[in-house]
Amino acid sequence: MEINKYIDHTLLKATATEADILELCKEARENEFFSVCLNSCYVKLAAKNLTGSNVKVCTVVGFPLGAMSTEAKIFEAEQALKDGAEEVDMVINIGELKSKNLQKVEDEIRLIKEAIGDKVLKVIIETCYLTPQEIVIASEIAVKAKADFVKTSTGFGTDGAKMENIELMKGAVNGEAKIKASGGIKNLDTALSYIEAGVERIGTSSGVSIIKELKG
Repeated sequence: MEINKYIDHTLLKATATEADILELCKEARENEFFSVCLNSCYVKLAAKNLTGSNVKVCTVVGFPLGAMSTEAKIFEAEQALKDGAEEVDMVINIGELKSKNLQKVEDEIRLIKEAIGDKVLKVIIETCYLTPQEIVIASEIAVKAKADFVKTSTGFGTDGAKMENIELMKGAVNGEAKIKASGGIKNLDTALSYIEAGVERIGTSSGVSIIKELKG
C-alpha cells in the first residue's frame, strides 16, 4: 500500500505564510503525496510551484464555517480553478442542514459541482456538530448532488474523524461517493485504520511524520 498516495498534505492555519506554503509543496513533492490542501489565496502560488510534479492542488471553499452565501462559495470555487486548483473541499451550510432546509443544502452542493465540472468535489459535513441521523442525511444529500467525496471534518470544529462516523458515511453513500477522513489523524496506525475501513483519502498536516513512521 502506498499510503502517501492517500494523503492530502494540509496547511489551513490562518497564520500560514508564503514560506510555509512553499515548504508544504516541497514536502509534498519529496513524499509524493496525492495533493496539497490549502486556503484559496495560495492556490496560484502552489500551482506554480508544483508545475511538473504529480502533486495536485486542492483548496477549501466556504471554510471553515460553511455559512457563506452560495454565490460566494461558487465564486471562490471558480476562482480557485482559474488559479490552478484541481480539487475543491467545500463546507456544507451546517445551520441549513440543522434547520431541515435539505433542498437548500443539496442545491448548493450541486451548483458548486456544476461550476467546477470534472474537477473533484469533496463535501465537508463537519460530523462533530451532527447527530448520527444528520451524518447519514448529509452524506446522502452529497451523493444526490453528484459530489465525488464526503469528508468528515474541517479540523477546526470540536472534534475530527471518528471510526463510527466513517461507518455511518460509508453506509449512507453506498459506494456512490468516496470518503475522506480528516481531523486529528496524526500517526500511522490511525491513518491505516481509516484506509482499512475503506477511506480513499486522508487529510492531515502530519503526513511527513506518518511517512517517517512507516519507513522507521
